[in-house]
Amino acid sequence: MDELDFALDVKSINDHGDIEGLAVGYGNLDHGGDIVMPGAITKSIAGRATIPMLLYHDQQRPVGVWTSFQETSDGLRVKGRFSPTSAGREAREDAKCGALGGLSMGYNTLRHRIEGKARQLIEVALHEISLVTIAMNDRTRVTSVKEIEDLQARLAAGDRLTERQMEALFKKSFGLSNAEAERAVRLHFKKGQGEPDATADPMTALWAAMRSAPIEDLTGE
Repeated sequence: MDELDFALDVKSINDHGDIEGLAVGYGNLDHGGDIVMPGAITKSIAGRATIPMLLYHDQQRPVGVWTSFQETSDGLRVKGRFSPTSAGREAREDAKCGALGGLSMGYNTLRHRIEGKARQLIEVALHEISLVTIAMNDRTRVTSVKEIEDLQARLAAGDRLTERQMEALFKKSFGLSNAEAERAVRLHFKKGQGEPDATADPMTALWAAMRSAPIEDLTGE
């Protein structure tokens, strides 16, 4: 079975465990030299009620199920639900904060053609769609995650956020890595105690801490 990755374009991950996004993009070259052509998975999804949602293509690590599939000019848009298991809940949290940044389809190639250096996939048999850490295809980018928007609104309104929420916000809003986000949170929360200055405006305290931090604290150098 082959694998083909796409950056996770999440429209929503809600509190009920639902996820929606673009699982397969059409017409662009990925880093592996493959292009999924429009209609390549039409026959494979016809009449199917569900598609397994796995973690890293591991059949021993199911985290949910995809229940709706719609082909558009962009590609295959899917809707699914994380399972209520501990693995499903952890995968949902990782997807919401950006730790799982891609979707990858597991498939077998039925028909293809070579055009230049690219392999165009004309028809494939889709077996499963997995959540992965890093996607090979650059076509899509994260557009919006409802929780991130809510966190931004809460911070702007002066509400306090937990350390985990702050890390998620740093990674999505500022493009920080996991390590950079953790360091930024330590700067925001006084002495790592997990609570910001109760007398300070959260946004003001955050930027003051960022400005006063030694460069090595932010770069890791």
